[in-house]
Amino acid sequence: MESFNSRLKKAMEYKNIKPAELSKLTGIGKSSISQWLSGKYSAKQDKIFIVAKALNVNPSWLIGADVPMTDETVLDRIYHVADKLNKDRQEKVYEFAEQQYNEQNNVVELPTNNEVEIHGVVSAGTGEYLLDGKPELVPYDGEVPPHDFALVVNGDSMLPLFEDKQIIFVNKTKDVRSGQIVIANYDQQAYVKKLIKDDNGCRLVSLNKKYDDMPIDDNHEMSIFGVVVL
Repeated sequence: MESFNSRLKKAMEYKNIKPAELSKLTGIGKSSISQWLSGKYSAKQDKIFIVAKALNVNPSWLIGADVPMTDETVLDRIYHVADKLNKDRQEKVYEFAEQQYNEQNNVVELPTNNEVEIHGVVSAGTGEYLLDGKPELVPYDGEVPPHDFALVVNGDSMLPLFEDKQIIFVNKTKDVRSGQIVIANYDQQAYVKKLIKDDNGCRLVSLNKKYDDMPIDDNHEMSIFGVVVL
């Protein structure tokens, strides 16, 4: 299981980007990037999104999940098709792209003012019960990603990725991979943890090292509600 700093080094080497350049691309201080690379600290969730976007890598891969580093972008797909067109048709693709760019620059973006249905509280500490009742509609300042349900984190065991009282978004699935952040039912209580599968067995792991790992074995009941959207 690779760490965040190891994956960050790989991505920067692959993209041939130095810390100073990454700092300019992201607006994140060079000292913070150096501390991440040394393994002294890990980035918080919002910074992981920013760094992943700048490096064009999968955020889940960046924190150690067993997923591909990059996905083929729309530009990649456009290039593959346009490369097969004759010159006249390539000119039409360019003209259409330029038209879209000009229209984009004339669009006035309104402030984001979203509401999210919260389906309960999930523990980043000692355990919680998910609510079975009616979801609570709460304001959310930011872009809401595609998701199946949203929860509120209670506790600090997933710092620095998730803070106490932070809203997180979850996709329902039973198909999970080692390194992904999951919502798990562990001995009848709900947790947000990193799932690890390696030679030492399966376990739920907190990012905050003051919390012990939670073994997945015959002595404990465990099932997966879904995977946190990163």
